Amino acid sequence: MPIDPLPLAQALLRADSVTPARGAVFDVLEDALAAAGFTVTRFLDGEAPDGPVENLLAVRGTGGPHLAFAGHVDVVPAGSGWTHGAFSGTIEDGALVGRGAVDMKGAVAAFAAAAAATGDLPGTTSLIITGDEEGPAVHGTRALMRHMADAGVRPDLCLVGEPTCVSRLGDTIKIGRRGSVNIWIDVPGREGHVAYPHLADNPVPRLVRLLGAIDAVVLDAGTAWFDPSNIEVTTVDVGNPATNVIPSAASARLSIRFNDLHRGDALVERIRALAAEHAPGATVRGVVSGEAFLTEPGALSAIVSDAILAETGSEPALSTSGGTSDARFLRALCPVIEFGLLNATMHKRDEAVPVEQLRSLTRIYEGVIRRVAGIAQLQS
Repeated sequence: MPIDPLPLAQALLRADSVTPARGAVFDVLEDALAAAGFTVTRFLDGEAPDGPVENLLAVRGTGGPHLAFAGHVDVVPAGSGWTHGAFSGTIEDGALVGRGAVDMKGAVAAFAAAAAATGDLPGTTSLIITGDEEGPAVHGTRALMRHMADAGVRPDLCLVGEPTCVSRLGDTIKIGRRGSVNIWIDVPGREGHVAYPHLADNPVPRLVRLLGAIDAVVLDAGTAWFDPSNIEVTTVDVGNPATNVIPSAASARLSIRFNDLHRGDALVERIRALAAEHAPGATVRGVVSGEAFLTEPGALSAIVSDAILAETGSEPALSTSGGTSDARFLRALCPVIEFGLLNATMHKRDEAVPVEQLRSLTRIYEGVIRRVAGIAQLQS
């Protein structure tokens, strides 16, 4: 049963699904996928405040190769000042407007439509859809991966539909992502009157020395596929409203984006060693959001590139730029790359995708499915 990606995208947009998402937006997607021959499973994971999160796994076909499409239907809060309602799914000047049009309900609708158009092909197609990508990402794709392991579902190739393109549809494929780690530093002191410093212990100079040492660190010069890793100080605080009080503590937070020369836990230990040297007594706590990964150019990137070339007449660039995505988890299952719409309006007011780009993306995804099915035919 064919699916028109435009009304499906509109229906998804009209289902308010600020993260953590559940309910109506999954009803819309399940109805469309069930009509296209998919077996759909939905489940909730987690508790408040970060949950419960709803997740969906849809599978159709048997045998290999198994192509999975991964994405999310949760969105960031709409904010104010929209020309039309953020969840109205309005079409204006040839573009579909709404929170999630680009990131990434448009791509979900496009792949669902492409899958519906290719239902008679050999092999297996699946959709791995979470309601927890824009949030903590604790109860989403990782929970789906556990569910898939229990069900014996393991894809051979995975395409994540995040918005990857910069200036025109098809100009960029992401074949990897840098890792991300956040680090909290707390330097203890002893409060006192500024006129009697010998009765106090000011933690600020120690924190300043530590931050100077951190700022001098050069992690690397980059690699063939990755930019240099970078450490950024994102906040410094002493919580001191007075002008005549030496504070009792000083704190800072770092964000490190790193390439595949590093591991997140090793970077935390490196900062901890600097803290021991320059700010004795400081505590350092790190949380690794994801490790860097690279899917070397190969069969999957060639399939997607060929489908893009056939639709647009241009070959895409292969990139590892940008932030993190759920590909950082899915890489543990199989080769994974990302390709979707233009990212210019994601998370912005009046987020929008031109209708023709939505249809063009659908044709590209259909081309990917058909090319993967061609591999299955060769193997049969």
